[in-house]
Amino acid sequence: MENLDVMVLRTLRDWRLAGRRALLSTVVRTWGSSPRPVGSIMALAEDGAVVGSVSGGCIEDDLIARYSRAHGDGVMPTGAPALVKYGITADEAHRFGLPCGGTLELLLEYDPDAESLKTLVAALEQGQLMQRTVQLADGAVALAEATSPAELLVDDTELVNTFGPEYRMLLIGAGQLAEYLATMAKFSGFAVTLCDPRTEYHTAWTLPGVAITTEMPDDAVTAFKPDRRTCVVALTHDPKLDDLALLEALQSEAFYVGAIGSRRNAEARRERMIEHFEQTEQSLARLRGPIGIYIGSKTPPEIAVSVMAEILAVKNAVALPREAAVAVAKAAVG
Repeated sequence: MENLDVMVLRTLRDWRLAGRRALLSTVVRTWGSSPRPVGSIMALAEDGAVVGSVSGGCIEDDLIARYSRAHGDGVMPTGAPALVKYGITADEAHRFGLPCGGTLELLLEYDPDAESLKTLVAALEQGQLMQRTVQLADGAVALAEATSPAELLVDDTELVNTFGPEYRMLLIGAGQLAEYLATMAKFSGFAVTLCDPRTEYHTAWTLPGVAITTEMPDDAVTAFKPDRRTCVVALTHDPKLDDLALLEALQSEAFYVGAIGSRRNAEARRERMIEHFEQTEQSLARLRGPIGIYIGSKTPPEIAVSVMAEILAVKNAVALPREAAVAVAKAAVG
């Protein structure tokens, strides 16, 4: 699966270029529990077609009924964007399926400009990080290349949302575990690249939609240019392939760098890097291993689940149990 935001914007672009009326809905504020985070987007065509999500489904159903002809009586307005709230009362929260009395606010943009969407999607497809600013008074849109990811901002006059580029995963080593992990990463919106110079491994790869490189892994990492939306995962168990790639990745901004293996193997890897590559405990602080959240996994698909769960937790800035324990220990010492 491609990046969800890009998929929504691309579909909306195609609708508008074809002359179809449509709206873009963005979650701009939430109070209490919310099924979708601020910045989530959904596009709705006049005939009721929907892509993306702003809730668990009930709010989408209401938007379809109110703003499309899917049920015969919906009307899509024209003009300036509008702010709408859902879940203001306990009854509404229950009716719309919002958890724990949660409330969310949406910005609805009617008939977004097709050419602006075309420019935005083209930039995102080229790997650019883009800032989209919407004037609330008239819906005018300005696009600018952004230098870093940012949270959505909204005030009385404008909405500023930053999109892309998509998250990327570089896997070192083909094999059964890599196929399971790549599959989960693709469904989670990651663009996946596989690196394995070993002919007997990469020629047996069967998963479509994954870029393959046969460079030496450290060269592949250099060419990949990991950024803050990149994770690098070594799966070969071969120090000749894994170690240099991991060292190269640790010098990048990759949000996650890790290698498969037991605790004993992970400790041996750290010792090798300190002894032979002039590393220190501090320089290796970001290196994860053994990777994965403990779920008692033994089989390749279960191991892939545990690894993907850890990657997503790090991506979403969720403190993992062992990291929380370290933080508590450090606080106690301090």
